[in-house]
Amino acid sequence: MARLTDRAFEILRAEVDKCAAADSLAGEVFRRMVIKRLEKLRSQNGTFASRDEIRDTFKDEFPNFSEQALKAAVKANRPPGLFGKIIFAGSLLGSAAGIIWLINLPSPLIRWPVAKTMPILLLPSFMSMDHNYRQAIALVEQSDQLVNKATAVADFDLGEIKAKEAQKHLDALPVWFLGYYPQTYCNFFGCRWRFTVDEFQAARKNVGRMEAQIFQQKNAFTQLNQVEQNLNAAKQQYQQAKTAADRQKATVNWQSAIDQLNQIPAETLAGETAKKTLKAAERDFQAMGGVATGSVQADNLIEAAKEFALSAAVAAKKPPHPAAQWEQIAQLWQEAINRLKLISVDNPGYLDAQTKLAQYQKDLGITQIRLEAEKDSAKALQEAKSLLANLQKNVNSQNPGYSLSQLQQIINQLESVKPGTTVYPESQKWLQSARKKQQEWQKN
Repeated sequence: MARLTDRAFEILRAEVDKCAAADSLAGEVFRRMVIKRLEKLRSQNGTFASRDEIRDTFKDEFPNFSEQALKAAVKANRPPGLFGKIIFAGSLLGSAAGIIWLINLPSPLIRWPVAKTMPILLLPSFMSMDHNYRQAIALVEQSDQLVNKATAVADFDLGEIKAKEAQKHLDALPVWFLGYYPQTYCNFFGCRWRFTVDEFQAARKNVGRMEAQIFQQKNAFTQLNQVEQNLNAAKQQYQQAKTAADRQKATVNWQSAIDQLNQIPAETLAGETAKKTLKAAERDFQAMGGVATGSVQADNLIEAAKEFALSAAVAAKKPPHPAAQWEQIAQLWQEAINRLKLISVDNPGYLDAQTKLAQYQKDLGITQIRLEAEKDSAKALQEAKSLLANLQKNVNSQNPGYSLSQLQQIINQLESVKPGTTVYPESQKWLQSARKKQQEWQKN
């Protein structure tokens, strides 16, 4: 018969879930621990768990556990009466072995008279208690050694197994029998027990403490593994970065991984490992600091140059443009070039800067040619207009040969106006008119 009925288990689990939800810090950890203890009680065969045994499963973790829920669980887990047990035992066994089994039942009404008169008959209970006590104490000590002197995560795995085994033996100890000291058994078999309620509770607390400690240690190792993966990924990302944005993102991830190493609890084994990893990570980060700083500076200058170049390229679209606009475009190209020239030879971004510098200087040269063509063409048109105005004013007072000479100068000025300038269309109209006038005068 199970020591904890399904109905009692469900009542207790509902209240445990409620208490765990109220504790946001460690509620989930304590919930798992308590549920595990209750499941062990439910899986064990033997006497029904008493009120104190049930309370022991949660009182250290959830002191605010509802007494009403505990009372309901105890009621649902109430064993049948002594008379029923005797009838059941007699009907099943009806032999000397059945009698031994009967008097070793966890009932003080049966055990106390036997313990005073014929304690040897309680030998099976004493042997079981002796075995479970010794195993529990030994396993608690082994688990404590593995947990507190661990050198690798495998030690915590083994310590967790030992702690579970110790808990199993503790659960098998007849807590209800602590007041009935087995003197006869100890005289014959030489046991040296200090098995008291306080010691039993201390062992239970040690197991609970180790379970929480193991959970913290293993969780810290999980955190360390994740941080190390993030750190290596950030280093690789930085090495493979090709743009300023990518390098900046990798640097941020690198620093974030270092910050996460600092957050691993120092009292854990993973925390001690993290200290060594942290030193190496900070050393690498500092070693890359100068390179990274130079790269950031170069990236910033290159990005600024790109902005000026983009503005110049946009302003140069759909020519022709007036000389003033070409001057502005040339100034933008020059600003882009000036920023690229600030990147020194020893800077990691120097080669990239030189590539863009060559292109921007070429674009500046083209802009300057267009600017000079615009200025020269505007000047030539203006001079042609002045000569034409003067010719028209004095055409009657001058001899035909001189007028033709003046007209040829006008034509020469108009022909010097470059295609692709703002004044070129207008110059072509004036040129056509001048050539027509020249032909008329030559016929006369």
